[in-house]
Amino acid sequence: MAAELRFAKSHEWIRPEADGLATVGISKYAVEALTDLVFMQLPPVGKKVKAGESLGEIESVKAVSDIYAPVSGEVVEVNAALPNQLDTLGQDPYGAGWLVKIRPENPAEMAALLDQSAYDALVKS
Repeated sequence: MAAELRFAKSHEWIRPEADGLATVGISKYAVEALTDLVFMQLPPVGKKVKAGESLGEIESVKAVSDIYAPVSGEVVEVNAALPNQLDTLGQDPYGAGWLVKIRPENPAEMAALLDQSAYDALVKS
């Protein structure tokens, strides 16, 4: 697992990119907990989000879950292929399974998120 990933307690991950943007996805743990995924709704490009606010939904045969923004900012890119290829989330949740790219308003918000070891401890408890 890449050391630069940070995690929200709601199971989203975020990775800062060299261009100042941040890539957001949902953790392997969340994908496995949801099981059989059937639908995903991602936000439109240009949407402004606040940390902790819903930026989309993911639906499995078991439940509908909100996807929360780990940081505040503007959605500048959406993985448009993903809703039609939900298997990608299970196969590569930290790579091809990314959801959106955000231009963070306050990069310090990322520092408040969990690192890999803290997230691992959270999902084990």
